[in-house]
Order: sequence, then C-alpha cells, then structure tokens
Amino acid sequence: MSQDPRFAELSPELGEIDDDALAELTQEDLDAALEMLATMSGATDRRLAALAAKLAGRLVLDVARSGPVSARGLGRMQSLPADRSDGDLDLDASLDEIVRAGASAEPVSVNALRVRAWRRPATAIALVVDRSGSMSGHRLATAAVCAAACAWRAPSDWSVLAFGEKVVAVKSQERHRPAGAVVDDVLRLQGHGTTDLASALDSARDQLARSSAKRQITLLLSDCRATTGGDAVAAARRHQELCIVAPADDADDARAFAASTGARLSTVSGPSDLPPTLSSLLVL
Repeated sequence: MSQDPRFAELSPELGEIDDDALAELTQEDLDAALEMLATMSGATDRRLAALAAKLAGRLVLDVARSGPVSARGLGRMQSLPADRSDGDLDLDASLDEIVRAGASAEPVSVNALRVRAWRRPATAIALVVDRSGSMSGHRLATAAVCAAACAWRAPSDWSVLAFGEKVVAVKSQERHRPAGAVVDDVLRLQGHGTTDLASALDSARDQLARSSAKRQITLLLSDCRATTGGDAVAAARRHQELCIVAPADDADDARAFAASTGARLSTVSGPSDLPPTLSSLLVL
C-alpha cells in the first residue's frame, strides 16, 4: 500500500484513516476510494484493517443502494380477490358481503369476496463470485458492491457463493444474514489458484432449488476461464437464467462463454459500475 501516494494521505498515522482525505478521494474518484479501503482491510496493522473494513462496508452499502427493488419477503399470506385468485375464504374480509347477501336474499357477489393465499417472492438471486487468482482491492470492492446490490434487489431470497478450486457459501439462500455482515465477509475473501466453474454453477443451482421464487437468477462475477472441474457449459445451460458480469479489460472468455450458454453478459470497469449494470442486466 505504501507504493500508492494516496495511502499516506488516507492514513497519515499508524492505525488511523483521515476522514477529510477519504471524503475528498470519494468525491474525486469513488472507485479508487473503494479499492483503497478494500486493500487496507487486509492490512497487517489490525487496527487499520478493522477501521478500513468498517468504512468500506458503509461505503459499499451506500453505493449499492440504487436501482429497483424486488418484492420483499420469503413469501407471505395475502388477502386477494376471490374472482382472480385461488385460496381459502378470508371470512373477516368477506363478512360484509356475506351479511349483505343474506339480509337481501341475494346471491353472494364473488368479486366482493376475498381469499387467503400464499404469495411467493418474485425473484431469487444466487451470486457466484470468482476468487481464483489474486483478490486485489479492485476485485474485492467490486465483489462487495455486487453482493450488497443483490441484497438490495432481492432482500430476503439471495445467496452468495465464492469459488476457486472449492465452493464456499458466504450466505446460503434460506439463511437470514444482514447485508453488512455478508459484505464484511466478502471483503475478507482471499484468492485461490484454480477455477472450478462447473462446481460453482452446480452449487448455485442447488441454492436456488431451496427458493420458492418464480424467477431465479444466477449472477456470475467472473472472467469465465475454467481451469479445472467438469463441463462448465453444460452446468450453465441447466440454469433458468444466467447473467455474467466480467471485467471490462478481460472479457473475451466471458463473451465466448455467454455465447455458448445463452447467458446475458455485461462488463464493468470498477465497483461503482455495478448498480447501473445490474439494473440493466437483471431487468428487475
């Protein structure tokens, strides 16, 4: 970090971050601020690392909170019009019509009755983060913003998987975890050598199988260069909807993979590109 002249401005003293310098850098270059904080969160100075991780988490969540939000909830009982929905009669909501019909000796009007029915969430997202190779500040910040953006768009039905040679669940589909805690864990990811893309995609499919959402999206953050494992193309084709986000300066393999699997592809140059990119890519 000492190689970057901005580091001395951000952290003039051991274990400290200058608020004014951080605010100025955020205004001038948001991506640079995110990447610096992500890098500093892995510093050997544990006080500095903890402070940087805390600030990075806050900034990541702020950046991610843009774009449309899907229906919240794991699914809930709702009172719905009886003429347009199946379910059990909602007696409380229908009582006035039942009493009216009885008093006037007229048939009950079906369009005035209500039923109770279980409505499932609109969208589920499984985010798959490639951590093969080196997890630089740029890659960490991009992954963290992507995780926070997924939480913002599918607040109760989302998962995050990180993969290299093996797949690790940072957040499983059915488990409730605050977005901030997930972002903190993503910022702690370390790189691992090989890339088992097929296993990662199979694991994402297993996560989405736990959801009752009608629309299930797998979001792959990767350059899509598989170096080990099974047939990644076959694994990708088994997904209901696969979207790929690749680095703008290294997207050739991702483009080829998207073309062979029918996936949608977008590229990003930095962490701040994620929210508008996802809004366009996911079309939520």
